[in-house]
Amino acid sequence: MHGPVEVTLLTEGTYPYVHGGVSVWCDQLVQGMPDVRFHVLGITGSGREPQVWTLPPQVASVSSVPLWGRTPGGSAPRGRDLRRFLAGYERFLLSLLDQDFEKYFADELYELAEFALTGGSLTAALRTEGALRSLQKLWQRPFLATHASQPTVQDALEATDLLEHALRPLTVQPPSRGVAHAVTGGLAVLPGLTARRFHGVPLLLSEHGIYLRERYLSYRSAPYRWPVKALILGFFRLLATEGYRGADLITPCNRYNRRWEERGGCDPQRIRTVYNGVDPELFPYAGPEPEAPTLSWAGRVDPIKDLETLIQAFALVRVEIPNAALRLFGAPPAGGEAYLERCRALAAELGVAAAVTFEGRIDTVRHAYAAGSVVMLSSISEGFPFSLIEAMACGRATVSTDVGGVREAVADTGLVVPPRDPEAMARAAVGLLRDQRRRQELGDAARARVIEQFTLGRTVATFRTVYEALLEDPTRLWSPAGDPTPMRSRMAATA
Repeated sequence: MHGPVEVTLLTEGTYPYVHGGVSVWCDQLVQGMPDVRFHVLGITGSGREPQVWTLPPQVASVSSVPLWGRTPGGSAPRGRDLRRFLAGYERFLLSLLDQDFEKYFADELYELAEFALTGGSLTAALRTEGALRSLQKLWQRPFLATHASQPTVQDALEATDLLEHALRPLTVQPPSRGVAHAVTGGLAVLPGLTARRFHGVPLLLSEHGIYLRERYLSYRSAPYRWPVKALILGFFRLLATEGYRGADLITPCNRYNRRWEERGGCDPQRIRTVYNGVDPELFPYAGPEPEAPTLSWAGRVDPIKDLETLIQAFALVRVEIPNAALRLFGAPPAGGEAYLERCRALAAELGVAAAVTFEGRIDTVRHAYAAGSVVMLSSISEGFPFSLIEAMACGRATVSTDVGGVREAVADTGLVVPPRDPEAMARAAVGLLRDQRRRQELGDAARARVIEQFTLGRTVATFRTVYEALLEDPTRLWSPAGDPTPMRSRMAATA
């Protein structure tokens, strides 16, 4: 291989614009490979988000695709060009609304990309009156399920707006060399798919959470009528399928994700589990517990983390242990401040506001784990959560919801409870708070498990091997279908 390996990280709402979660993983990967030349193509909100990570010299460039910023310029096609565009666009819309027409999705998606990359204004084309009327006519056809809901002009306007923003990543020039590494599913995969289609760039997809599942969860409460949700969720479902089918290799961080990927159409031979890792030296034993019985939590203040269930559980804990405290470390993402206020209001409504401390973001996250007698995780969706394995590395007992790869992470070294079940969470927390010896035993076992299986060195060594293999011969990463062995264990010898 001549020259340094080049990798373009494709991100959405994460690195290098947001702290925590997947961004930590990206920074670990970049910092661990000083001889790899990285580029970052980030899908952002407005495009004005500041970079919050200090990037090392091996990050050669950073660019962004704003979804909700200023509308890109350009004029709509006219005449014959517009008619040709609308014919393909109608097939694309039909693929989102009727399973019998899903076969059109991929071809029409790449047609839209080619239109945008060869000088056409995709935004202007999608916002033409002709495009709007195409949707209005199409989803009222009697054989489509949306017909029964009698979609309105307002529905069409909202659906068009959402779809236009979601397709904006097709308008950016994709990587033309090296490896395209989408670090989440969803919209971040779009430039990787076009890079593979038009330039032959190998595509690697690493899923931490299940993007499609999280879209289903978020659209439950979205302020749109069903026809709009049906169209947009149809897009996300087919995009997930195309990402699974189109990637040269998929590296989920747990086996739970693997099941989604196989159901989504990915060849099992092209899936390899690579667990997230932490540096045990950066997360040493947390030391003495606080004097008062304390539950701590660290993460992004976001509905997917379900702090409301945690606060409800804590109110039940206070009934049993009146001097218990809850400390929450983290901040909401930009635009998510309303959820933080909802959580504050809930604590006040339940009469525990004086015992719940919203600490904000903390620079040294291990101090957040040390602040608790027990570390909590209340999410309704996760991949292989860093906050959990970091707390385990610090030797703290944990109570976590049974989502994603949580059970794989903790095994028998922590307590796992159903999501959205404050009573079960409270019982587990009370049991641990009343049993110091058990907390110590679980904490010791948790740290030993992290050191044995989830270290950062193994993770970085595995991805270095993956990058080189993708550029030389991706098939040497494949194995017989159904082989569940994590890639980390197979490739540890390369470290």
